[in-house]
Amino acid sequence: MTSPDSGVPRLVVAAPSSGSGKTTVATGLMAALTGRGLAVSPHKVGPDYIDPGYHALATGRVGRNLDAYLCGPELVGPLFLHGARGCDIAVVEGVMGLYDGAAGEGELASTAQVAKLLRAPVVLVVDASSQSRSVAALVHGFVSFDPEVRIGGVILNKVASDRHEALLREAVDSVGVPVLGVLRRAARVDVPSRHLGLVPVAERGSDAVDAVAAMGAQVAAGCDLEALVGLARAAGPLPGGSAPWTPGPVPTHRPTTHHPARSVERSTPRVAVAGGPAFTFSYAEHTELLAAAGAEVVTFDPLRDEELPEGTAGLVVGGGFPEVYASELSANEGLRKSVAELALSGAPVAAECAGLLYLCRELDGLPMCGVLDASARMSERLTLGYRAAVAVSDSVLAGAGTRMRGHEFHRTVVEPGAGAAPAWGMRAPERRVEGFVERGVHASYLHTHWAAEPGVARRFVERCRTS
Repeated sequence: MTSPDSGVPRLVVAAPSSGSGKTTVATGLMAALTGRGLAVSPHKVGPDYIDPGYHALATGRVGRNLDAYLCGPELVGPLFLHGARGCDIAVVEGVMGLYDGAAGEGELASTAQVAKLLRAPVVLVVDASSQSRSVAALVHGFVSFDPEVRIGGVILNKVASDRHEALLREAVDSVGVPVLGVLRRAARVDVPSRHLGLVPVAERGSDAVDAVAAMGAQVAAGCDLEALVGLARAAGPLPGGSAPWTPGPVPTHRPTTHHPARSVERSTPRVAVAGGPAFTFSYAEHTELLAAAGAEVVTFDPLRDEELPEGTAGLVVGGGFPEVYASELSANEGLRKSVAELALSGAPVAAECAGLLYLCRELDGLPMCGVLDASARMSERLTLGYRAAVAVSDSVLAGAGTRMRGHEFHRTVVEPGAGAAPAWGMRAPERRVEGFVERGVHASYLHTHWAAEPGVARRFVERCRTS
């Protein structure tokens, strides 16, 4: 294994645009390298919660995000090293097109920026299904656009035939960039999608396992794994002597699953975190920060568990797809009542996006927890983008005036959109207030990354001790 100090072998899998096959190639490469006995560290550029689930399935390790907008460029290297501890190689899947980032912010949060921050070579995945010689112009443009981005090779995806492959190879050779793989069209590696992207691993069970295995087999058969590993090993040390990020002191306990018989002293408050198929959107660093702040983190599944874990002092309900499981969530009346009672007691409750919907009075006409006097419904309009926010009201997460960056991603509407004490004030793309702060509840559409503001977790756990 390689220590972080010597430079983790690494590469970035990118593409000219979304839909080129990044996830298939990146996940397949992770699975293929893991199958060869390497410890692979999986990473995803941007705020995506779904792809890291497939990465985790491919590698057996937690998939982690690298987001220069949410966390700041200065944390990209440390968070990368934190995830890559003890690994032989790291594979970073990009987001959108290689040079696409936060709207109106130049290269900020783009795959290209992350590749430069990590000094990682880029493997460009090109959808070659509707071109032959033109691929040379495309690759040349991406290679020359930013000299600081090193395109180490190309993987040609969706190649139709041997003749098509020969034409593509000849074209790319003329640019002087090596072809590191050629993949034919293969339906078995396709992952189903719906209104917010791919269907998460937690919802697909054995089908997801089979899909990841097929991706691994396709990449192993169609790509030069030795050349890809060699490219990763040529990355060298990270810039600036980066040290791994840490959530704080090593906790004396580990996150556990729901075990109602256990009790925890008040000095170690129990924080229940929603999981299961309906609530799959979370960053691994959040539970690590809660544990480092002194909490016992207990996961539970709102689709199955009929009450909160015994002794729950605080509740975190992250993002996911409650709209897909609205009937089941509504039918679990015992848990809805348990959540409402906890919130009414003044205990700290942090809810993001799907969590916000779950706390509403109703979702698409079906009863939810009724913690908030608001109703939620599905919408045809997609709300998507980075947000610069400021805390409007004092809450269990942040004091009024605290500035954070977040991300919105939903096809639902909550009415009203804000309570008497809003959670956040947004500056862009339009000025508005959003979310709810009531008693110990902080509920909002805004997804945030707590590594950017570790005080959020410490404040939440301290409120769990004192509420």
